[in-house]
Amino acid sequence: MDTVILSDSLAAQLDRGSTEPGYRQLLRLMQQAILTGQLAPGTKLPSSRTLATDLRIARNTVVHVYDQLTAEGYVLSTTGSGTYVADTRPDTAAVNARKLAPDPDLPAVTAPTASPAAPARCERGDLSARGQRLIHKAGVAPKQWGAFMPGVPDVAEFPARTWSRLQAKLWKDANPDLLTYAPGGGYRPLRRALSDYLRVARSVKCTPDQIIITTGIHQSIDLAVRLLTDVGDRAWVEEPCYWGARSVLESLGVRLVPVPVDDEGLNPREHDLRDPPHLALVTPSHQYPLGMVMSLARRRTLLEYARQHSVWIIEDDYDSEFRYGSRPLASLQGLDDAGQVIYVGSLGKMLFPGLRIGYMIAPEHLVDRFRTGVAELYREGQLMHQAVLAEFIMDGHLTSHVRRMRALYGERRQILIDAITAHFGTELPVMGDEAGLHLVLGLPAHANDREVTAAAYDAGVIVRPLTAYYHNEAHVRQGLLLGYACVPNERIGKAFSALAQVIERTVAASARLVGS
Repeated sequence: MDTVILSDSLAAQLDRGSTEPGYRQLLRLMQQAILTGQLAPGTKLPSSRTLATDLRIARNTVVHVYDQLTAEGYVLSTTGSGTYVADTRPDTAAVNARKLAPDPDLPAVTAPTASPAAPARCERGDLSARGQRLIHKAGVAPKQWGAFMPGVPDVAEFPARTWSRLQAKLWKDANPDLLTYAPGGGYRPLRRALSDYLRVARSVKCTPDQIIITTGIHQSIDLAVRLLTDVGDRAWVEEPCYWGARSVLESLGVRLVPVPVDDEGLNPREHDLRDPPHLALVTPSHQYPLGMVMSLARRRTLLEYARQHSVWIIEDDYDSEFRYGSRPLASLQGLDDAGQVIYVGSLGKMLFPGLRIGYMIAPEHLVDRFRTGVAELYREGQLMHQAVLAEFIMDGHLTSHVRRMRALYGERRQILIDAITAHFGTELPVMGDEAGLHLVLGLPAHANDREVTAAAYDAGVIVRPLTAYYHNEAHVRQGLLLGYACVPNERIGKAFSALAQVIERTVAASARLVGS
């Protein structure tokens, strides 16, 4: 392409009425011409004065474009000689290189033996086998709010004015220390406030130094698993269990061993006990998703088993503050005398999910290494939010907010149970309603809870299928998770009526298929 053709081409493509600056347009057009080969390597570009005259634009605009093309390697400029298109074509020899035969003068290198289950190398553009499994099993929902989304608090009831006032006070004279990376472990006043709160509310045994601030339960589990396990190590998980925790473990290469639960919680079978895992992930105070409480006898048995066989226990205490009819139950960690339990929790369900502040309590002998790990892997920040939260807790706002929300959620829970009874009587069992932000509505064995979930979504109601929480499809039980916390009292009855119609229609269709 000679300079006259270049000028004519650029002039035809420049859009002088566009909101895109002329400099950006000219740069983009010249980059495209070079990359597509319209401007071949070695082509001499017109002088800045000539091109500016041809295009009827300021010479400085062309100068800036040439300077940017030079900086990005598209062109080469030589004083006194001119500006030429650089040769940026891919190195064909490198692209088409084949594996060379081994050099007989070099020592042989033995490649690691691949696992029998190792996936074949993916095609260009595909996810890895691990990535494909993660996406295929993903449980994240397209909507995170509305009837009856499980696990979501009513953020409209959050005391935003109080939070805003505390935040404004801290920002008014912003301490530079709050605007940098967080120290390993997080903001110390917050750790101290959490330590005092958890000792009273959850019977946790810890010092402020044992608390490590994270972005939530997912990150806490991720850190613990990275530091305490290797790829291929085995982990007990409850069957069924929270899909998010399961995804974290599997993405890190841990082999899951589903252990069934009964009315007393985790119930390892004889063959499970004969082959101790490296760690166990449990929700003892409110099993997720079925809601039972691990009995004291089971807790003591698990702790003694972990002590004898060096099993790490991750205790996920995700929403136990919201217990109806009795005080919140003591933590498993509070019974641990051997330093085997890593306790993880989150402020999201107590306050608002977007806060993204959680915590873990590490055994004393692991604290320094966990602090180093969280700083090395995640480069934590959010110190200003942590400082606001510390003030919020120390001023008593957390305790009063949880108390108020426990009463409100208790009302909503009862309204939902009454609606279920009004529509189905005792035909469909209600499970796991003693605590938390959701309950489980059982469905007949011939039902398909995934079909019910999809039909409910089309009707404007969000539920989750119970079967999605099982690792082994042979163990599944049909049911729906119904969250009531984020649904205003006056909307629960109407929303459940819509869901009931979907259930009746879908279950009836399933029954006809079974009978045919």
